[in-house]
Amino acid sequence: MSTVPETRSERFSHANRPPRSRRGDWTWELVTQFPQQGDWTEREYLSREFDGLVEYSDGVLEFLPMPTWLHQLIVDYLHSHLKQFVQARSLGLTAFAPLRVRVGERQFREPDVLFITPARFRGFDQPADGADLVMEVVSDAEEDRNRDLVEKRADYAAAGIPEYWIVDPLTETIIVLVLEKSDYKVHGEFKAGTMATSIVLPGFRIDVAATFAVAKHFSS
Repeated sequence: MSTVPETRSERFSHANRPPRSRRGDWTWELVTQFPQQGDWTEREYLSREFDGLVEYSDGVLEFLPMPTWLHQLIVDYLHSHLKQFVQARSLGLTAFAPLRVRVGERQFREPDVLFITPARFRGFDQPADGADLVMEVVSDAEEDRNRDLVEKRADYAAAGIPEYWIVDPLTETIIVLVLEKSDYKVHGEFKAGTMATSIVLPGFRIDVAATFAVAKHFSS
């Protein structure tokens, strides 16, 4: 017969404290210092530092995979080109994860690469209010691909972020999405031999083949 899992408070109310953990147990004394999934507040999330990338959605913490060398080299390539373009024209700020960005009520994401205009800047110790362009380098696992291709696409559109680049090493494709009303439309699906282009930043171009070649000479 199935049973309904106890809540954290119900689990430990009989003793007014967690059970004393022993070798091989979960460290209950630490577990009970944190909210259950679904109960995290913005204040609790923003006040804590985490190891790795941790995003926040409606009271739930989402733990992202540790980036690989390939992932980070692509992020570095994209950010270095974006930063050079933006700084040369004094258009705003660029950054890369980990950096929290508010994308809705009770929701924060950490885009791999982002660009914001000065209007979105809330101070050096505050998350930006959305972004003007974000990029995500897609990881291989099915859950992670769904997050970037489906969930974040919906989140970034709902946040009114004008442009979203999905950079997919598996297919060696860069998809540039542009916001029209409340949904993204495909500006282009760019592959090797072409240049991925931006609508938000006219003149900004990325060589697709060069993007995915950044680590190949190390693995050959």
